[in-house]
Amino acid sequence: MFLNWKLRELNLKIVYYGPAMSGKTTNLQYIHARTNPKLRGELVSLKTREDRTIFFDFLQLELGQLKGLKPKFNLYTVPGQVAYEATRRLVLQGADGIVFVADSQMSRLADNVQAFKTMHRHLQDLGLSPQRVPCVVQFNKRDLPNLAPVPVLKRLFVPNGTPCFESVATNGVGVFETLKATINLVVSQAQQQL
Repeated sequence: MFLNWKLRELNLKIVYYGPAMSGKTTNLQYIHARTNPKLRGELVSLKTREDRTIFFDFLQLELGQLKGLKPKFNLYTVPGQVAYEATRRLVLQGADGIVFVADSQMSRLADNVQAFKTMHRHLQDLGLSPQRVPCVVQFNKRDLPNLAPVPVLKRLFVPNGTPCFESVATNGVGVFETLKATINLVVSQAQQQL
């Protein structure tokens, strides 16, 4: 959480985290394309050698003000490839909320588990409790064959009643529902801290 007193904005950071090719970037591209251009920044891709981090920001005016501040959300993705662990940890720094994007295909279960464990380790390394950072889990690619059953995915990735959504990010199914749930959790926590 970052307060910009000059602009009277409350900047909140949401990071989309998950294994490579799980749909993190697709989520952000879909959200960006359907957000009022007057309320959002440009979709930026930061490339360092072979990894890539995507981000943009937007004002959520429908929420109203929080203690006189306009909430502004900064959405980021992390590079999914294991080789870019340092970048993923860096992007997680200062996160107010996380969307863990799991690829629903059975063949990707091990990749999802690895990414989930790495995310928790990074949060701990940054001095954050994984249980205290608002998190929503998205089971993406539900339109493909050979899917892991939702009860299996919930058992692996939804501890303690964490909100979860099935999605098909390429056509927007579950994308805004996931974002809205994350925003609600992040805003609720920010209100307690202000």
